[in-house]
Amino acid sequence: MAIPTLAMIPSGYKAGKLYSVLPSDGTGDFTVARNSVATRVNQSGLIEEVGVNVPRLDYSAGGCPVLLTEIQSQNKITYSEDFSNSSWLKTRALISSNVAISPDGTLNADKLIENTESTTHSTQHNATIGNVNTTISVFVKADTRSRVRIILTDLTTGDYRIDLNLNNSSVIENNGGSRGSWTNTSYKIENFTNNWYKVSLAATKGAGSQASLSINLLDNSGNHSYTGDGTSGFYIWGAQLEAQPAVTSYIKTTGTIQTREADLVNGAGSAATFNSLEHTFFVDLNSMFQSGTTSAISIVGSTGTVSSNRIMILKQANNTDVTFQIKSGGATAATETLSNIDSSVRQKLVITVKLNEVKYYRNGFLFATDTGTIPLPVSLGEITLTSGTTGSPLAASTKDIRYYNQVLTEAETLELMSYDSFNEMASALQYTIK
Repeated sequence: MAIPTLAMIPSGYKAGKLYSVLPSDGTGDFTVARNSVATRVNQSGLIEEVGVNVPRLDYSAGGCPVLLTEIQSQNKITYSEDFSNSSWLKTRALISSNVAISPDGTLNADKLIENTESTTHSTQHNATIGNVNTTISVFVKADTRSRVRIILTDLTTGDYRIDLNLNNSSVIENNGGSRGSWTNTSYKIENFTNNWYKVSLAATKGAGSQASLSINLLDNSGNHSYTGDGTSGFYIWGAQLEAQPAVTSYIKTTGTIQTREADLVNGAGSAATFNSLEHTFFVDLNSMFQSGTTSAISIVGSTGTVSSNRIMILKQANNTDVTFQIKSGGATAATETLSNIDSSVRQKLVITVKLNEVKYYRNGFLFATDTGTIPLPVSLGEITLTSGTTGSPLAASTKDIRYYNQVLTEAETLELMSYDSFNEMASALQYTIK
């Protein structure tokens, strides 16, 4: 099998730069821009804040890191870690501050404790959200109480909730479907280090402008209303409320709404890199995120021809369709769409291009071929993880990007997708990464 002309596996980086493995002269490196700090999961499994323009090499999936790129988002909860603040409304409950090691590895997690009254026990944070997609999330960990109810509340018409057993992360109850003004409901449970779970609920808000995240204690039998003992509770940390269709990475707040800017990653390669009549473009995405916007990874034209000439893999705004597209001289030369893709599942996607023939592959299979009069894209100049060079970023975790200035055979392409990583492929080919 041929050696890639350009290859990126998330490894070396500095502020503003993500280094590619090939070529070794630096022309394959990506430029990274994000005008804010952001968080990732580091190699120790801890949530870590990285600086402005620093690429996020994320280890949340275990094993080798992935490149985490997201659209802009805001945390509308103003005190994401200080639950003792008055912005958190305590109902027959109290907060013991900084009593446990949180998912960021420091002693800054709080404990939500029930009082002795015979009814419900909770804390709640309200926010103005508008009639939009809404997601809440919070990190929780069992202590003397191990059952929790998380509620996404519309302050006028209804709520969406799940009950969770923190001893085994099992969902006890899920009141999905249409709940008051909430529709399109879904939830996600993520396991973090040291028995912490990140619980997130997402729904679409149809009326009103106010929403809230409510964290509720349940007794050991799962009752929501019960007589508290004045000492029992569980640990909480890192609350978030976003106007998004799905949860994004944690955004810390300390008194005001905070914004994590979008990750813009582009600029890999040059006109010389793509100066060929044949192309093979391989992308290995560990997952694609629900963002409600279109996002793409593309080989695009040089300045002035960005949208006119490109080889593009586009995640559609519906989050289930992926479109492969070739543009030449401003016209669509070939296109194919995969529908009903599970965006949470790893996707290995390949497109091969030569004059009058384009082939499309996914996860070890050739799924379509276009032939006929298909002109080639010209004046290609860079690989970008945005729509164009400055548009919406690819909302995904990326394991691997490879470009070949030739068309691999079908057998070679299927072999390419069989390797778990670029390192494995290089080892099989007895190729040394320099």
